[in-house]
Amino acid sequence: MKGLMLSLALLALSALCAQGDVPVQPDFQEDKIVGKWYGIGLASNSNWFQARKQQMKMCTTVITPTADGNLDVVATYPKQDRCEQKSMTYIKTEEPGRYLSKSPRYGSDHVIRVVETNYDEYTLMYTLKTKGNEVSTIVSLFGRTPVLRPELLEKFQKFAKEQGLTEDQTLILPQTDNCTTAIFLQQPCVTENGYVCQC
Repeated sequence: MKGLMLSLALLALSALCAQGDVPVQPDFQEDKIVGKWYGIGLASNSNWFQARKQQMKMCTTVITPTADGNLDVVATYPKQDRCEQKSMTYIKTEEPGRYLSKSPRYGSDHVIRVVETNYDEYTLMYTLKTKGNEVSTIVSLFGRTPVLRPELLEKFQKFAKEQGLTEDQTLILPQTDNCTTAIFLQQPCVTENGYVCQC
């Protein structure tokens, strides 16, 4: 465990320069971000995302606090004719609203920032994913309901563009009734992408 924490700490230090001036929600209140969210928008320059974005649909994400003060994040999403789940743990840092996570299966590391949220309507997140020498940018938009105001979609698209992501790398996830009304208790799925709602 100490080795993992040291690895994540070193990742956080090296990622600070790469993240530049990406903000974190001022006076972030973690207890208000827990609960159920819908994956509304996704943007990334990763090869994984580009290869699979045509098959992606809206998913649900449930955030719950852990006993040790971190966050469990579980996404439920449609895949072909079934619902699958993916679980991650967001490890808190000294900066409220910034988290570390690691995919043990694929070896990718993640620095996650809650950029902006009003807690009861939307959340905008920025993630820096590192796997070997490959570094990818991920911007995600979540909503408490499946439909958000057009100005929030525009805010997401504008922020993604400011991070160097193109229109071709930005997606508003198609709505679906599949797998969005309940959390299905299946074996968690972990993909190479290693990030919630990118399945």
